[in-house]
Amino acid sequence: MPNLTSQMEAVCRRFEELSVRLNQPETAADPAQFRRLMQEYHEAEPVVEAYRALATAQDHLAQAKALLEGEEPLDADFKAMIQQEISEKSQDVAELENNLKILLLPKDANDEKSVIMEIRAGAGGEEAALFAHSLVRMYTMYVQGRGWEMELLNLNETELGGTKEAVFAVNGRGAYNRLKYESGVHRVQRVPETETQGRIHTSTATVAVMPQAEEVDFALDMKDLRIDTFRSSGAGGQHINKTSSAIRVTHIPTGTVVECQNERSQFQNKDKALEILRSRLLAQKQKEQQDAINADRAGQVGTGDRSEKIRTYNFPQDRCTDHRIGLTVHNLAKIMDGNLDEIIDALATREQAEKLQKLNA
Repeated sequence: MPNLTSQMEAVCRRFEELSVRLNQPETAADPAQFRRLMQEYHEAEPVVEAYRALATAQDHLAQAKALLEGEEPLDADFKAMIQQEISEKSQDVAELENNLKILLLPKDANDEKSVIMEIRAGAGGEEAALFAHSLVRMYTMYVQGRGWEMELLNLNETELGGTKEAVFAVNGRGAYNRLKYESGVHRVQRVPETETQGRIHTSTATVAVMPQAEEVDFALDMKDLRIDTFRSSGAGGQHINKTSSAIRVTHIPTGTVVECQNERSQFQNKDKALEILRSRLLAQKQKEQQDAINADRAGQVGTGDRSEKIRTYNFPQDRCTDHRIGLTVHNLAKIMDGNLDEIIDALATREQAEKLQKLNA
């Protein structure tokens, strides 16, 4: 483990340096620098703690081995006890070393960002729209449980209360790190409320999760945009606006179209539409870069490939199955109430294992 040790010694030196600098008056006098150093400090802290725990465990293991290999003769019972301790300490060291390697894995540059989520009804007509509405509710409850904020950017509803399309921002540190695994096609199997003969229908909805793009991440050239205004409207004539406050922005080079009509002000809708467009184009650019680097990227966890069926919600069997890792969780009502951490944790663990396997290959 020489490479890991030298790497961690450098991390520890930097951590101590940050601790000193954060307590200096000149650092506190510069808010931007203070925030940057504090963020770096918080990111390094769990790594340093994990390394110190590993060093302690290694020291205890070395002491037990030295006792066993010492010149003094040991009686059988005491020797067996030490051998048992060595076995346990060895497992502890292996586990702590693996945890440290996970903490040192390269992180997605977008993990700490907020996100733009888009949910659309897929195959299945009105039942697909009702399922899309259920997904919006599910993610709303998940976001609230995490203490993040959700901001509705655009909503297109059906007469029966379904959702044709919902676009919303989730604002909170680490939102992308958790929600990125939700991108893909979600399938539902249930008996629709409108079904008189009790037949099970299969419908789909698509979920797209994109890191929120700042202007510094992706600059839009206004010459590439066509901006149109129109009157906003909703299902059943709700939300009808007598002025043309709704905004449609078309990115001419790619043909990408974004509509936003939830704000009363034309200027607010324009800002939100540009925010969505910027995030879409950045996500598209990043996907193209990843595909160029790794042709197998689309087969990995959390790719955001919307043509991929990632999960099935089977109501008659009260189960939710994530097809990417073969995980089945029962108590579907709990899942639909936003309790997604069991599934997301399993997906994150799988992704970490794949990265570790490549690192050790």
